[in-house]
Parts: sequence; C-alpha cells; structure tokens
Amino acid sequence: MTAGSPGALTVTLCRDPRQFAAMEEPWNRLFRSCPAATPFQSHAWLHSWWLSYGREGRLRIVLVRRGEELVGAAPLMLVHRPLPLLVPLGGGITDYSDVLVAAEYAAEVVPALAHGLHRAARGAVVDLREVRPGAAAEALYEQWPGVRTKLADSTCMELPALPFDELVKRMPASGAQRVRAKLRKTDAAGIEEHEVTEQEVPRAVRTLLRLHEKQWRGRGVTPEHLKPRFAEHLTRATRRMVRAGEGRLTEFRLDGKVVAANVTLLSGALSGGYLYGADPELRSRKVDVATLLLRYEAGRALAEGRPVVSFLRGNEPYKNHWRPETVVNQRFLLARTALAPLLRLHEGQAAGRERAVGVLREALPAARDWRARLNELRVR
Repeated sequence: MTAGSPGALTVTLCRDPRQFAAMEEPWNRLFRSCPAATPFQSHAWLHSWWLSYGREGRLRIVLVRRGEELVGAAPLMLVHRPLPLLVPLGGGITDYSDVLVAAEYAAEVVPALAHGLHRAARGAVVDLREVRPGAAAEALYEQWPGVRTKLADSTCMELPALPFDELVKRMPASGAQRVRAKLRKTDAAGIEEHEVTEQEVPRAVRTLLRLHEKQWRGRGVTPEHLKPRFAEHLTRATRRMVRAGEGRLTEFRLDGKVVAANVTLLSGALSGGYLYGADPELRSRKVDVATLLLRYEAGRALAEGRPVVSFLRGNEPYKNHWRPETVVNQRFLLARTALAPLLRLHEGQAAGRERAVGVLREALPAARDWRARLNELRVR
C-alpha cells in the first residue's frame, strides 16, 4: 500500500521475514533518530525475538519511507487468539513496546503511519501493550482515524542518573546507613567487574542463566527464562547489541569465579537492567547483589549521558528502597470504526484479566507468608 505522490512519503506493509532481516542498517538509523525509543525497539532485539518466537505468515510491519530513507515503523504480528489482533513484536519478554518515528519528520510521519496501520489492521484490533509514557505511540494514538481506547498496563520503576552517593541520599537515613555498610562489606570481599566482549557473549549468557536459575531455585523462577528458545534469543540479541553499543553484559568475579552477571539494555532514553543472575552463596559473605549492580549501572549511565536508570517492569520491594519514580505503562487499543464492538469486547476481557491479576498480586505475599509460617511449624 502507498500514500502520497512520487517523492512524498510512501507506506508499505512488510510481511517477509527476509526483508525484515535485511533492514538492519536503515532500521538502526531510524532507531537512533527516535529520542523516545527504548532498547526493545532496536533491530537486534526485535529481529532476534522474531527468529525465536515468530510464527510463519504472521509478520506485519508497517513502514514509512521518505524517498529511500526509512522514517517510520510499526513492528507488529498477527495473532488469532482470543480474537484477531495485531500485537507488537517482542511479546511477554519485552518490557516496552512502541512505534518508531524519525523526530525530524514526525509531523508528516505520524499521520502516514496511523493511516497505514489502519489499512493493515483490516479485521483485527491493534493492541499496543507496555507503551512507556512519552513514547512515539502516544502521537499515533492521538491521530488514529478509527475507534480507540486506553488502559493502564505494567508498573515500572525508574531512577535519575545521579552519582551513587546522591541516590543513597534519596533514601531514609536508616536505609542509607545500611546501604553504606553493605557496600563496605561488598568492597571488602574483593569483587571485580568484567565487561563481556561480543565474542564472549555466548559463554557469558550460559553462565548468567545458570546463576539466574540457581538464584531463583525453589522461589518461583520465570519458566520462560529456562527454555532453550529464550537462551537462543538472549544470546543472539545480546551479541548484536553489545556490538552496536545497545547493550552490555557485565560479570562480577570473586577469586576468578563468576558469581554474578547482568544484562543491561541501552538507548538514548535509558539504561535498563534486563536480567541478572547471582550465586546465592554471596549472601553468606554479606554481599548485597542488588546494590552492587545498581552502583555499577548508575555510574555507567551517568558517564554515558543516559538520563534514566530503569528497573523495568515490576514493583518488587527491593526497588522501592531507593524511592524511585513509579511509571505506569499504557495499553492502546485501536480499530476501524466498524470494529468498535470487537474492540469493546477485547477491552472488557483485558480489563477483567487485569483485575484478576491485581487480586493475585495482592494475595501472593500473604500466601508466601502463610507458607513460610507453615514451614516453620513443620521444622519445630
């Protein structure tokens, strides 16, 4: 499909994975020209995800070009359950989704992208999940020519990129004192940092995933993190992102042994800690791994000029110790006007699932406390 006259913007729909694979260079130029983009919109992440999780015949990427230059993209795929949907590439293992719009041409590109997506949607509802506030998709939502609605999605935690001492001062005095004491013990242990090279990534990812499984054993590890397809994706994506400066994998070594490892994904907008693994034995040496990782990543983000250090999705208690800013992702539902009933049906189903998830989230801590008390009684 096309829009405009020769020499103006053209809009096309990519359904060929080979074409998507060949777009790395123009995609990366577009990625760098979109200030709001997160690492999850990079070609390395999205194409790697498609290779591991994509379904034949489902690729739907709306592309906007100005002459030969790629200036807009909406990376999506078609799914049929629970009803026909166009959903972002990246799936559940991706913390932020968005469209890409070159900032220089945003006024022209956003309406072209909206109309192109409107055509591509046909009989499907567009379900853009995990849209970070300030994302390019917000402008797309505002210019959507059909029916639309907005829901809240996951909670994320973010810190400003400040010197670590300044981050510690944000905490209550008692908490800051504990952090400083923990770091003295961590430094006394003699842990050394090593930033993994592109060639070292496959070996380092295997180590990280082994430590991650060991760290969460018996405490509810995310099942997907243990699957071969996830390991293949993380290895492939991390290797490409390390090469492009869009990610890093850092190992923390004690007496020459890797005792912790962390994958950080990078964009102009933020530095996000994606996945880490740590040897549980570090607890016996009084090493606070979360604080160790944050000090390292905050220092790197500050040095590199990235304004935000993101904990990504989840509001786990350890994150709240740092008094981060709570940022709620958005979920945009878009459809042709004729599909308004289908959109409302999906909206109702999504809202119902979110309510159920909220009840579970509230119930789980109580359930864990109950299980712990029961175990104590058994021991006695």
